[in-house]
Amino acid sequence: MLYQRILSAAVGVPVLLVAVWRGGWLLFGVTVLIMLFSLYEFNKLTVGVANKTSFFIMAAGILVLSAGAQWGGAGAYGLAVVPVVMIILISGLLAYPGVTPVDVAVRLTGTLYVSLFIYFYLIRTMEGGQLWILTLLAAIWAGDTLAYFTGKKFGKKKLAPDISPGKTVEGAVGGLAGGILGAFLVYFIFPSLPSGQVLAVGTVAGVFGIIGDLFESSLKRQGGIKDSGKIIPGHGGVLDRFDSLIFAAPAVYYLLFFCS
Repeated sequence: MLYQRILSAAVGVPVLLVAVWRGGWLLFGVTVLIMLFSLYEFNKLTVGVANKTSFFIMAAGILVLSAGAQWGGAGAYGLAVVPVVMIILISGLLAYPGVTPVDVAVRLTGTLYVSLFIYFYLIRTMEGGQLWILTLLAAIWAGDTLAYFTGKKFGKKKLAPDISPGKTVEGAVGGLAGGILGAFLVYFIFPSLPSGQVLAVGTVAGVFGIIGDLFESSLKRQGGIKDSGKIIPGHGGVLDRFDSLIFAAPAVYYLLFFCS
C-alpha cells in the first residue's frame, strides 16, 4: 500500500505542480476536472441516502460556479451561488414526487461542497498566489504524511470514533504539526514570504485539512464504503486525495484576503 501511495504521488504531484506554476487556464481546467471527478464519487457515496441525486444537474451547478469564479473571482462565485441554488430547488420541484426533498438536499450539498475546491484556483490568482498555493499544498501533504505515521506509531486516543475509527488525537496533533512544518519548508526555500502569514497558513491548513478529511469520512461511513473510488492507486478516489483541500483552500484564501 505504501509503495503504491509513493508511486501515485511521484506521477500525480509533478503534474499538479506544473499546473500550479503555470496557472491560468491550465490550472483552472485541472481544478474543474478534479471537482467533476470528486462530484462523481460524491454521487456514488450518497446512493444509499438519495434515490435521484443527478450527477448532471450537480455538474452543471459546478460549471456555473466555476465560470463565475473564473470571470469575477470569489465575489462572482458568491453571486453565482444564488441562481445555482434556485435552479436545483426548482429542478426538484418540477420532478416531484419522483424527486424528493432529500434528493434535492443531497444535490445542494454535493454541488456546494465540491465547488469549494475552486478556491484552490482562486488562491493562485492572488498576489503571490504561486507561492501561497505551494505553501498550502506543502502544508496539506506534510500534514497528511505526519498524521499517518504519528497515528500509526503513537495513536491511542480516538479522535472521532463514530466517524473514522482509525483516526486518533495523536495523529491529528501530528497532522497539525506537519502542516506548520510543511508551510515553513516553502518559507525556507522562498524567504520572501512573510513568516507570520506562513505560520497562519500552515496552522489553518492543518486544522481545516483535518476537518475536511473527517467530513469526507462521514460521507463514506454513511455510504458504507472504505474509499470514494479506486482511480488513484494507494490513495483511493479523487475525493479521498483532495478532501482536505476542499475545506482548507477557502479558509486559506480568506485568511490571505483579510491579512493582505
